Amino acid sequence: MPITPVQELVAEAKTKITSLSPEDAFAEANSGKALLVDIRDIRELEREGRIPDAFHAPRGMLEFWIDPASPYHKENLSTDRRIVLFCASAWRSALSAKALQDMGVEDIAEIEGGFSAWRDAGLPIDAD
Repeated sequence: MPITPVQELVAEAKTKITSLSPEDAFAEANSGKALLVDIRDIRELEREGRIPDAFHAPRGMLEFWIDPASPYHKENLSTDRRIVLFCASAWRSALSAKALQDMGVEDIAEIEGGFSAWRDAGLPIDAD
């Protein structure tokens, strides 16, 4: 049996999750309603820059860090704010938002177009 192409998985996930425009994510983060969570690899952050005040949670640890029962749990992810995930172009964040939704995280979203769309919208970036 052939594997399901990742594009199909992403498209399916996007039918079941909330996607915010970069501008809406920016507004929610600035108002304190959302916590932006960058799930890109550390090398991507170093190469492309970061969104100011976004919490970095590498994709490979996300489920472990968000689960309060996990020995790897990060308190920053225990929040009453909406968690808004982003990656480079919204593929990993779509799959991740769906996975966290499946875990029971209720107020979860992703940035449509990811970090690339944020950058292209001229929103703030910390470049080291």
